[in-house]
Amino acid sequence: MQVLTKSFQKVAFQWPEGFYSDGIHIGLRRQKKDFGWLFSKVPAAAAGTYTTNQFQAAPTKLTKAMIDQDHQLQGLLLNSAVANSCTGQQGWDNAVQEQTWLANKLAVDPSLIGVASTGLIGAQLPMDVIKNGLPQLTPTKSDAVTYAVLTTDKQPKTICVQCELSGHLVTITGFAKGSGMIHPKMATMLGFITTDAQIAGEDLQALLSDQVDETFNQITVDGDTSTNDMVVTMANGLAENPNLTPDTADYATFAAAFHTVLGELAKQIAADGEGATKLVECNVWHAASEADGQQVAKAIVGSNLVKAAIFGEDPNWGRIISTIGATPADLDIDHVNISMNGLPLVADSLALPFDEATVKATLGQSKITIDVDLQHGDASGQAWGCDLTYNYVKINASYHT
Repeated sequence: MQVLTKSFQKVAFQWPEGFYSDGIHIGLRRQKKDFGWLFSKVPAAAAGTYTTNQFQAAPTKLTKAMIDQDHQLQGLLLNSAVANSCTGQQGWDNAVQEQTWLANKLAVDPSLIGVASTGLIGAQLPMDVIKNGLPQLTPTKSDAVTYAVLTTDKQPKTICVQCELSGHLVTITGFAKGSGMIHPKMATMLGFITTDAQIAGEDLQALLSDQVDETFNQITVDGDTSTNDMVVTMANGLAENPNLTPDTADYATFAAAFHTVLGELAKQIAADGEGATKLVECNVWHAASEADGQQVAKAIVGSNLVKAAIFGEDPNWGRIISTIGATPADLDIDHVNISMNGLPLVADSLALPFDEATVKATLGQSKITIDVDLQHGDASGQAWGCDLTYNYVKINASYHT
């Protein structure tokens, strides 16, 4: 067994014990992979979080219903290009048909199958294409499925972390898609996390729900919440570690590793925002409450004026402080500090002298860090976004066509 030198570490992409997948092209898109599956050879504990958009898509509703029954899943069928959202009863029937077909292929009960779709809203799935594509899926250990869910993404978002729990090597592997329509009120995109850890479904759900709030829910690209989005986690227990509960010694290690997976996927989504050239991270310190810290951080990375200024490499801190003031956060308006990439711009809500050329040069980097010290408490917050570019408009002006 591999010996870990610290509580957990990032490793090259690999599936946890007992997980298999595949991703292929079946004709939903012109050329790129557009169809895939992910499954465990045994039923797995499962947890999910889902979009709060009132027009929740059929596959999202179906998967939520399956997980809510008894927090178990064994397989997921995934497609890009067609969202199967706002498609009425036919769309629901199609999602159930997909579920049935995959259940038959895996010889499991349909209640153990979920479905995830992403793409154009309002179009019906071409079910003949889906039916003909399903037999082509094979059980591989490749990362092909991570490509099959992409839409306007430039690349997949993936991470793999391993930790040792009571002498058992546990792997946590996650992948996600998301580039536009990103402003989570849960987790706006598709995210999938697999692990061979042994943990009950209810405990996994509590952990996921808690950690989504400070990871996926703290990213924004364009302020729009989509109809199809969800994060699904499956834990099949094949690492054979002692069962994890919040009161066990190994739980903190697993929770920290799990948080790293969610956080890294969230940041990768923000960095790959449609048309983006820069990842923007905002750290808020000394807020009156955690809610205030999180709210201020997300407001800053979500401000179109801040995003446009960062694209233009313009150190216009007035856009940042005005965004802070527009939130309902409890503030001491005379004592706010702001810096960008470590260069102080504002102290006690007043401008500091700075060399504009130096600040502008640092804004040319691919990652921009905004630090805000509210000097009004002991809480903090963090959020991630991206710059707003001409290319964002170009991509979304022709998304349907």
